[in-house]
Amino acid sequence: MSAHAASDSARLVADRVKTARADRAPLRIVGAGHWLDAGRPCSAGQQLILEGHGGVTEYEPGDLTLTARAGTSLAHLAQVTRAEGQWLPLDPVGPAEGTLGATIATASAGPLASAFGTPRDHVLGCELVTGTGDVVRAGGRVVKNVAGFDLVRLATGAWGTLGVITEVSVRLRALPEVDRTLAVDASAHDAWRWLRASEYTPLAAELLSAGLAAALGTGPGATLLVRLGGNEALVRAASESAAALGPARDVAGTVWSALAASEPAGAAVIRLSTAPSRGAMLWDRAAAIVERASGMAHATLERGVVRCILPVHGAGDEELARLRGIIGSLQHLATSVVERLPASLWPALVPAAAADPLSVGMRNAFDPDRLLNPGILGELS
Repeated sequence: MSAHAASDSARLVADRVKTARADRAPLRIVGAGHWLDAGRPCSAGQQLILEGHGGVTEYEPGDLTLTARAGTSLAHLAQVTRAEGQWLPLDPVGPAEGTLGATIATASAGPLASAFGTPRDHVLGCELVTGTGDVVRAGGRVVKNVAGFDLVRLATGAWGTLGVITEVSVRLRALPEVDRTLAVDASAHDAWRWLRASEYTPLAAELLSAGLAAALGTGPGATLLVRLGGNEALVRAASESAAALGPARDVAGTVWSALAASEPAGAAVIRLSTAPSRGAMLWDRAAAIVERASGMAHATLERGVVRCILPVHGAGDEELARLRGIIGSLQHLATSVVERLPASLWPALVPAAAADPLSVGMRNAFDPDRLLNPGILGELS
């Protein structure tokens, strides 16, 4: 670890945090603002918007590493790295205009995670401003060493509650020579058997419910999207292997960004997870519940993850009872996380988060006044 001066963005953010602390005015940290209904309602009255704090600050194509400010969009990073035949394989839910900082802060991962890992596997270092206005950095370059903490892993997925991420260093990958997506008519169990037995590892494989497949135009029934990458011979052989599952057809690669942005505004989203070997069984049960509720679902079988998207019709007692029944049925199937709900429904449908001693202790160390995103992970005393 070596010393490094704080970035301009960090200094500006630190000044804002110190002012907010002096005024006792909590801050809601905002990237591009596309997914503000994710996580529990935040009680802050002011916003700290990072979208303007963008741009690549350091790029070493030979080392496959890049450092960018937190407000840099994933679309911009894709454009910059594509010119060098490289990419950052992060595909969180939401449009590509979403920011790098928000992706890391929420640890959001999509279908590519089965082949490339979650955000924690891509981040080499980060700079952040704590709730006391201190600038700290961990990883490849260090402003201030915080002894005893793996700050990179702590900040990834902390939803800004330990500090405002202002800069991130990431590991890149080489772009595949050929990138092809197939839509295959296959059941969850057949898809799982192929994924386990095939000698070809797809870049991504995502099972879509019939409703979601219809919305994306990939098929009339449940569909497996398979993304294959590599040289031409490898992709051709992998395509033939996937086609053995059932009828397969080429679809545009843009289907992945369409999938990421497919959730309607105001929907309720519940993520279920289980052992990958039980993923197909979980899918069968969860998809049936979701489809009866006129919702949509998709699953990364290799990770045992099923995301359930439910329409919400107001906040009346009847609707609350309906949603409580559906969410309860889903939660009985596997470990669950409620990702999104209209703000008014959180208190009625989701129990308060556990204030475990470790979480409280970490929050006390980095944000003792609960200045940053208060309430977003549940109230921690």
